[in-house]
Amino acid sequence: MKKILLTLLCFSVIGCSKPREPEKTVDVLLIGAGVMSATLGTYLHELQPDWSIEIYERLDKVAAESSNGWNNAGTGHSAFCELNYTPETADGGIDISKAIAINESFEISKQFWATQVEREVLSKPKSFINITPHMSFVWGDDNVEYLRKRHAALQHSNLFRGMEFTEDHGQIAQWVPLVMQGRDSQQKVAATRMAIGTDVNFGEITRQLIDSLIGKQQASLHLEHEVRDLQRNDDGTWRVIVADLAKGGAEQSINARFVFIGAGGGALKLLQKSGIEEAKGYAGFPVGGQFLMTRNQDVVAQHLAKVYGKASVGSPPMSVPHLDTRVIDGENVLLFGPFATFSTKFLKQGSLLDMFSSMTTDNFMPMVNAGMDNWSLSTYLMGQLMLSQEDRMASLREYFPEAQDADWELINAGQRVQIIKKDAEKGGVLQFGTEVVTSADGSISALLGASPGASTAAPIMLHLIEKAFADKVATPEWQERLKDIIPSYGQKLNDDLALTNRIRQWSSERLELPHIEVAPDVEMAAEPEPAAVTL
Repeated sequence: MKKILLTLLCFSVIGCSKPREPEKTVDVLLIGAGVMSATLGTYLHELQPDWSIEIYERLDKVAAESSNGWNNAGTGHSAFCELNYTPETADGGIDISKAIAINESFEISKQFWATQVEREVLSKPKSFINITPHMSFVWGDDNVEYLRKRHAALQHSNLFRGMEFTEDHGQIAQWVPLVMQGRDSQQKVAATRMAIGTDVNFGEITRQLIDSLIGKQQASLHLEHEVRDLQRNDDGTWRVIVADLAKGGAEQSINARFVFIGAGGGALKLLQKSGIEEAKGYAGFPVGGQFLMTRNQDVVAQHLAKVYGKASVGSPPMSVPHLDTRVIDGENVLLFGPFATFSTKFLKQGSLLDMFSSMTTDNFMPMVNAGMDNWSLSTYLMGQLMLSQEDRMASLREYFPEAQDADWELINAGQRVQIIKKDAEKGGVLQFGTEVVTSADGSISALLGASPGASTAAPIMLHLIEKAFADKVATPEWQERLKDIIPSYGQKLNDDLALTNRIRQWSSERLELPHIEVAPDVEMAAEPEPAAVTL
């Protein structure tokens, strides 16, 4: 009897049962089959072809959450049109430092994609990237003056020369007819236009990268597999517990020398399970989005641009309205938004308990402090949740005065998790952007945050590689391979006009995009004509 009781007691206590031995050991384990994992996996395969790479995805397809074309705005974020990247300073000037950094990052992404086209990893560039001029559009004396100053400030950067500025109604009507049709001819307006802006289908990029990767002998993809736990082994590797959802959740254990948590909104909770010191104090605040969409091709055909406005005073960066041309899986549509939604889910196909289950003793106070310090965000969200369809159409008509109710429907986009982190001064801060969290030994990394996100997947993953594989990156072999993948690696385009022209021409030719050749003596001149597409 005593033996039976002891046996039952042992089985009832998890600690008494010996963890299942790992079924295999892999060099690289990627959690989540989105654009970040696809990009990192591609990098690592090209840097170290003999490494084994396995991707585990909870859903039944890749790119089904934030990377999906319908779950994001598809803007190739270059800071050409996004006014929140160029804030006005206290003395009335314009700070362009963040805009330069964003643009440099997107140029790295374009080089990465161009290399993959050259290597036949990516095919048919127009299936994932299309030329779509980026415009900023504002009205009112103060906003017009701001846009004029912004344009002038950006002309001091190689990366933004060629941008046009106008206050002329007729010129704007030529660029974007829908924006000016039915508009008061006396309204004071202004616009900037950069002809080399892009619309990007990140879902298509993800699918093509992963399809190519798993076609290699050393890589494999496992759909409907949920990572449930991570445990650090004594030798510095990781034991990853994975459930096969197609087989009733049967679990297996895998050893991995390096783990990347690229699970979008689900990354925070898995990072917390890792127990690494660097994860302490991080929390997440989920925000969803909706867009008005039209498939009416008579309307769609009259608008070829991404037109970004200026957020209302006190509104968060995510509230910037924009009217966008989109090309998603071969379909041309127009989207306007975003309109914020709120759910406690961290993923579109997540759980309502996500936010609550991510709260810990380490991050609870940072969350409280960040909430108290960001009342404007709470006010904005409450206002957004109360919007009616009539209210949304009224917002659209500020950019498209003759928009017809019957042409537009409301669609749900993806779920984003904004970063909250400890702050020595404020206790906790809400951070808009993305952040890579890596353990001290480089054996595990996670990506947290949102915008500009997918647009900068290539530089973000490059930064991760430099942190997690510092010793390898320092070798001549990896240095040479990195320069083969990113021709400008280790250099800043903004510091070298000749390099800017050479790199943009190189990537544009491979991506079948036009480019602007910037002359050395161009300062405040009008925009040169875009060069013809070289096929």
